[in-house]
Amino acid sequence: MSWISFRVLTGKVLAAAVIVGVLHSVPAFAAERGAVTNLPLPRYVSMKASEGNVRRGPSLSHRIDWVYKRRNMPLQITAEHGHWRRVQDRDGAGGWVHYSLLSGVRTAIVEVDMLNLYVRPDPTTQINAQLSLGVVAEVRQCQTDWCELEAGGYRGWARKGAYWGVQPNEVFE
Repeated sequence: MSWISFRVLTGKVLAAAVIVGVLHSVPAFAAERGAVTNLPLPRYVSMKASEGNVRRGPSLSHRIDWVYKRRNMPLQITAEHGHWRRVQDRDGAGGWVHYSLLSGVRTAIVEVDMLNLYVRPDPTTQINAQLSLGVVAEVRQCQTDWCELEAGGYRGWARKGAYWGVQPNEVFE
């Protein structure tokens, strides 16, 4: 249970929340916000650095399990602890990364070959470009079913579901 939850709860409700949290080994109230940043969890970010150690736990004393070596690679933050963020990549592999290695710039990785980027979020409009499988593109904005992507100097709209790095229901400008 996060510290914020303890401040809000009082009396018998607090005692019940602590007991439920202990019995189930999870917080009694579903954490939708990070305890450190108060930002939504899970959320997507990208690698700021061209290389970043992924550790087994949230400190320098924890063993390095592997090293991410792709700048701008999209990652999903699933937990926070101090200056550390637990992340996972599109394959579900992950660990703890120092926050200074991460950027709030949104990116996505293309999961189909030759993803069409349209002029507008409409498949009947002109195609600006096609992105190959594995290309990392910046996510400029998202509507209900479409996101505007930019890669290699080309910008256009693509339907959600063909790339990893945004939630299916996510909308932002």
